[in-house]
Amino acid sequence: MDAAASPPTEVAREAWLALAVATSAAFLVVIDVSVVNVALPSIAEDFTASTTQLSWVVSGYNISLASLLLLSGRLADRLGRRRLFMVGVVGFLAGSALCGLAPNAEALIAARVVQAIGGALLTPASLAMVLPQFPLAKRGVAIGVWGAMGALGAAFGPSVGALLIEASNWRLIFLINIPIGAMVVVAATRLVPESKDDTATGPLDLIGVPIGVAGVALAMWGIVRSEEHGWTDSSVLLLVGAGLVLIPVVVWRSARHPAPLLDLTLFRARSFSVAAVALWFYSLGFTAGFLLNSFMLQRLWGMSVLATGFALTPGPIVGALSSAPLGGLADRIGHRWVVAAGALLCSGSYLWIRVMAGEEQEFVRVFLPATIILGLGVGATIAGLQSAAMSEIAPRQFASANATTRTIQQVGYAIGISVVLTLVADLDLAGFRAGYTWVVGAFAAAALVVAKFYPSGSATSRATT
Repeated sequence: MDAAASPPTEVAREAWLALAVATSAAFLVVIDVSVVNVALPSIAEDFTASTTQLSWVVSGYNISLASLLLLSGRLADRLGRRRLFMVGVVGFLAGSALCGLAPNAEALIAARVVQAIGGALLTPASLAMVLPQFPLAKRGVAIGVWGAMGALGAAFGPSVGALLIEASNWRLIFLINIPIGAMVVVAATRLVPESKDDTATGPLDLIGVPIGVAGVALAMWGIVRSEEHGWTDSSVLLLVGAGLVLIPVVVWRSARHPAPLLDLTLFRARSFSVAAVALWFYSLGFTAGFLLNSFMLQRLWGMSVLATGFALTPGPIVGALSSAPLGGLADRIGHRWVVAAGALLCSGSYLWIRVMAGEEQEFVRVFLPATIILGLGVGATIAGLQSAAMSEIAPRQFASANATTRTIQQVGYAIGISVVLTLVADLDLAGFRAGYTWVVGAFAAAALVVAKFYPSGSATSRATT
């Protein structure tokens, strides 16, 4: 059933329950990503792991996740969103168990890849399986709630991880996923109806799919490798170049195959294509900005890991609390100015830190107001851009559209992190200011794209004209 055909303001109780299940899984994945960064020193000590091995604990997950999102989105629309969601949750839990029981660094890296495969399967399906139950006029609220849980995961991940490690050891951050995930599986069975694209026929492109997966994986591998070796390293250039060469092949195949990896018809909607470009710029600054803040608090201002975790918490909490109300506002008046204003708030918050922060710790005067403003900006944008992209997408394409935007995000995140790590290599004030300049520019570019090119009015008003 098309969401736009539903009553414009009515949402059934069952829809909210299904959304709760989907957001619980999203929370589980996001919080697991953020706690791993806190656990790396403990893992290094336990396994006597090298810097390269520690890097692959994170990179193996990120590369695997990004390279499989497009495929999982297409599979979810074709085979069933709930079915793939549950397979993904089970896979994520299996990976979590293997991580918690890993006897050495190599086994932990392999387990993280298993986790990533599960995360890639469940992520596009988690939102797509509930959106058909929400009318067009309430879609922004639903995506806002989904995004809010992700923000909460980012907010509490560092502090929760530090507390779990202090109470037991790093293995607990993985093993605690199992009982929570088991409850999600049971709830999904009972509360979430199945949905899929009933018009999809024929097998997926057997040539384009592996080429697309390989292209994203190679590009991501090169980007991640640049964090250690720099952008001029020959292996980095070779990997990124190989990935970029394969991407046009995927586009060419997708334009000609009846069941392509990349659904190019998504980009016919101006709302989707503009939001995708804005999301690209936004992603270049989003994770990079959080990384800069963490580095500044610890390396420049000398705060402990636990203190840093709590210092980073207020902003994401504000983002989580404001995400759903701002999503509702975008549903009523349109995404254009809500999202553009949010991106400008993000840019302004980092500009404040860029101008005001010095080598002496000034948390209350400098960092706290900036992170609260950032939280408001994130509340308007992290789910707002996703909602803006999905506002005119047919229900049969929900998972594919979600997977496409998530792939854009993941690659953007990786590039942004690589750039700022290069800029702050010396961990001095000048390096931090250069990094913050990059982040300020990325968010400002996202704001400009949305304000200039995104369609005006709400999705509901555009659908009736």
